[in-house]
Amino acid sequence: MAQHQTSGMSVGQGAALTIGAVLGTGVISLPAMAAAIAGPASILAWLALVLLSVPLATTFAALGARFPDAGGVSTYARLAFGNRAATAVGWLFYVVVPVGAPPAAAFAGGYVADLFGGSRTTTVWASAVIIAGVAVLNWFGVRMSGRVQLGMAAVLATLLVVAIVAALPHADLGHLTPFAPSGWAAVAPAAAVVVWGFAGWEAVTSLTAEYRNPARDVPRAAMVAVVVIGVLYLGVVSASILVLGPRTGISQAPLAELLGMTFGTPGRVVTTLVAVLLTVGAMNAYFAGAAKLGAALGRDGSLPVWFARGDQAGQAPRRSLVVTTVLSVIALVATAMLHLDVASVVLVATGAFTVIYVVGTAAAIRLLPRGSWAWRTAVVSFVSVVALLVVNGTHSAWTLAVAVAAVAY
Repeated sequence: MAQHQTSGMSVGQGAALTIGAVLGTGVISLPAMAAAIAGPASILAWLALVLLSVPLATTFAALGARFPDAGGVSTYARLAFGNRAATAVGWLFYVVVPVGAPPAAAFAGGYVADLFGGSRTTTVWASAVIIAGVAVLNWFGVRMSGRVQLGMAAVLATLLVVAIVAALPHADLGHLTPFAPSGWAAVAPAAAVVVWGFAGWEAVTSLTAEYRNPARDVPRAAMVAVVVIGVLYLGVVSASILVLGPRTGISQAPLAELLGMTFGTPGRVVTTLVAVLLTVGAMNAYFAGAAKLGAALGRDGSLPVWFARGDQAGQAPRRSLVVTTVLSVIALVATAMLHLDVASVVLVATGAFTVIYVVGTAAAIRLLPRGSWAWRTAVVSFVSVVALLVVNGTHSAWTLAVAVAAVAY
């Protein structure tokens, strides 16, 4: 199934999409959410997830290099376990992207509302504009959105590095004590929250066929992304805890405070820019992956054939994109009207992503050459994500309903 194209995504564009998908909105507020649960010990949860990213990235890169297809994890499940498993995991990913869109967009929408002195209504409208903007960006195909993403990733990484370096002179090692005020057991639930910040490795698997040379470029892009994501996440989290101390756990957005210290009065504008870049980057990658996946599911009979247009490399899957966008807007309206808690929605989404990881890594164990390094990383990844699934608890239960509906279809 290997492909080689004279045109397509470059390693830089693919790495930028991956960085956007994984880094995403997590860096804005997750340091506070994790610190509120485990205190300074929450950094161990971040370190564990960074280390887990290495085998996860290696596993999905190996699958993408060998089986470049718009179906992504759904294709791997089909090859390893058959059509029913493929349909179930495909539906789950296709549904969870709209579920995760409202809280993702709301992270940036909140900053926009704060900057202009708006209310919750402003946040909702800003979120709707972000969703619409990402949809328009993907209307012209993943290669166009990949070019835009590369520029956004460069600006974002520069701003984050400047903020981290400028904040470090204010660091105080005394902020590390007590290191585990809620006990060591609190690190596990903190990790369950932090999973949101590391979901994304599975999203870009649906874009592997878009690379110029998937067998060569997919692993390279994944390794670039792992290094950049690990450095930026650990840098922001460490700086937040060392500089802000106990305020990290009660801050609405520790990153905003770091940026404010770095950029002074214009810090709010810079913070809003970073929030929007992070959000658009993550949603761009997820919308691109979900749109391609929907087209592949239509092609393979897991969704009506109407979805199938645009499943080939280089084509824009506009029908599937429209459905993803409409579902995201419906989810946004429901979230606003029902006043749903963002943290709860995040946990529901991460529960689904963890299930997708379990299926993807299990498929990798069956599909990758036994005894190879890629196969070994798949085994490590599988054991790790099963542990994460246990930690996530009941927040993954709703995925069973999606699986039953998919199999019934």
